[in-house]
Parts: sequence; structure tokens; C-alpha cells
Amino acid sequence: MLNGRLKCSGIKKGKNGVGIAVIEGRIFAVYTKNRIRSASITFNLRNLGEKVRGIIVNSGNANAFTGKAGLRNAERIAGFLAKKLGCDISEIAIASTGVIGMQLDVDEIERLADEAFRNLGEGEESIKSFARSIMTTDSFPKISRRVFDGIEILGIAKGAGMISPNMATMLAFIFTNARVEGMDRIFREAVDISFNRLIVDGDMSTNDTVFLVTTEEVETDSEKFSKNLKSLMLELAEMIARDGEGATKVFWVKVEGARSNSDARKVARAVAGSNLVKTAMFGGDPNFGRIVCAAGYSGAEVDEDLTIKIKSKKGEVFVVERGNVREENLGKAREVMEAEKVEIEINLHKGDGESYAIGCDLTFDYVELNSKYTT
Repeated sequence: MLNGRLKCSGIKKGKNGVGIAVIEGRIFAVYTKNRIRSASITFNLRNLGEKVRGIIVNSGNANAFTGKAGLRNAERIAGFLAKKLGCDISEIAIASTGVIGMQLDVDEIERLADEAFRNLGEGEESIKSFARSIMTTDSFPKISRRVFDGIEILGIAKGAGMISPNMATMLAFIFTNARVEGMDRIFREAVDISFNRLIVDGDMSTNDTVFLVTTEEVETDSEKFSKNLKSLMLELAEMIARDGEGATKVFWVKVEGARSNSDARKVARAVAGSNLVKTAMFGGDPNFGRIVCAAGYSGAEVDEDLTIKIKSKKGEVFVVERGNVREENLGKAREVMEAEKVEIEINLHKGDGESYAIGCDLTFDYVELNSKYTT
């Protein structure tokens, strides 16, 4: 399948890292909607064609808010890999992650890239080295795979903080050998139901990038491929939430009974993104008032006639039912919230709209880490 088609490697020294993936195929990309974008994204938008030969990623420096010098540095990094592969610069995709507003040490990046290129390989250790090289505040590499009917989908992601995608600092690289009709549409739908439902701290990065590269070797059923791609991306998204800076819990907010899917999505994102809800999750405090408050300011059509249920492997319990507070259930709710994965189910009783968001709790460690990120 991808064996022999994909070669990876990565080097991490201190805060700086470089990952390289060499694969010949068709590339699709989705980027952050932040109006301040990294030079790597600007480079890709101006130069990257439909075909790709290689991807080079640097960590430790976002190369964002770096002006013309940052763009020149991005071009130099892409040019480095293009020269190694003997291809045009339009066949190289690049990505960056790290501190915003500082110029890259391109000489150091090239030294690391040269070492990474010499170590390119096809096995699991090579994939893991690529995943580790792009980590910043991540505590573990994020890798997922699906194999079916001669098709392989491999996903590698990084992200732990500055995550509230609208297209998580979040990068993801998806590789497959599948050929399907409507690949771009399927890819964007998968991004929308996974990474776009993810909120760690509510800050949309300047660098969010998701690449999908396919060698198009094996034709397959588009519906089956879509199902597997979405499953893989959701798994990666939940890994990012689980690894949220300082996080101890992942929680899903599932909304139904909304006037529309759009309204449901507004409520889900508002609740998952609320710092007050996040801190309540950390403390195991069934503070339904914070959930109600976030739903109310979400911009969706909401009134007091709503229902809130809290679920986990420890059980499930209503804390609000058709606008009535179930005080007798709050003790049980605390027990339910002790789990590492919790679901908040909200029924607005307005229609058939439904959606969800994925979040994590907000802890002391998040403040500690981010209070000295650049120092």
C-alpha cells in the first residue's frame, strides 16, 4: 500500500525540529481562516500546485508575523527540499509551528533538514520520528491509521494549545493510496466534522494546516473511504483535545433539538469553548448554570425550555430537564464527571438541528505553561 511510496523522517533538537515526508501524489489543503497567516501558508497558496513530491515542516518557530523576510525564509526551506528531490519548488508543501513573530534561523533549519533527509525511511519508527519532530507543547505523538480493501489512510497530527480551528497551533498530514470521485469535497467534509469541532483554548492559530496527499493507486468506494477518513480525523482531533495543554479530561458537547444544524453548532462551540465550563470540568463541578449561560450567548435560538444530561463510563444523569433543575441528581453528576471522558448532551427542544464540539478542561498547568511559553 503506502509502503515504498511514503518515506518519512524527523529530527528534534531542543525547541527546534524538522520533519520531512517524501511522497509523489495529488495534494489537497485546508488552512486557517486567521487573517494573520504564517509565511508557510502564504508560500503554499502562491506556489503549490496540484501535485506534490515532498513536505517539509519545522517546529519551534511559526514563521508568522515575519513579513517579507519570513516569506523569503519559507521559499528557502522549500527550495532546500526541492533541490534534494530534483523537482520544481511548486511540488513542495511546507508548514511551520511554534512561536509567532520571530524570524527563523534558516541555517539551523537546513542543518536539521539535511540530517532528516539522510534518515528517510519507510517503517513505523520513521513515521514516529516525523510525528515527534513536529511537536511543540504536545506530550505525545498523534498517529492514526485505517486499512481496508487494499486502501491505507495514515494520519499524523500535532497540537495541544492555541486551538480553535475554523477551516487546531494545529497541523495534520493525511496520506493515502485511494482514488475516489470528489476527493476534495470528501476531505473538506472530514475536516469540518473533526478538526473544526475542536476547541482547546479558543485561540485560532496563524498556522493551522491540514494536508491530504493521495497516490491514487487504488480505486475505491467513495462512501466507504469517506467514513474511514472521517473516523481517522475524529480520532486525531480527540487526541489533540486529550493532549490539550495541562488537560486532564476530554469532553464532547452534543446538541440536538435545535432550530437548525447551524444553531446546534453555535451552542456546541460556545459550551465547549467556555472557560467557565472548562474549569468546572476540571473540578468535576456539575455547574449547569455555566452551560446554560454559554448556550444563551451562543447566538442560537435558545430559551429556558432545555434539557442537559451529563454522561460518562461512570453513568449518566439529567441535571436540567425541560428547564427544571434536578438538584437531587447533582451528587451523582459529580461522580459521572470524575471520568477522563465526559459527554454533555443538550436538547433545545426547538427542531431537528444537531451538532457537536470537542473540548478539554482548563487547568492550573495550562496557565503555568502559557505564562512562560517564550521564555
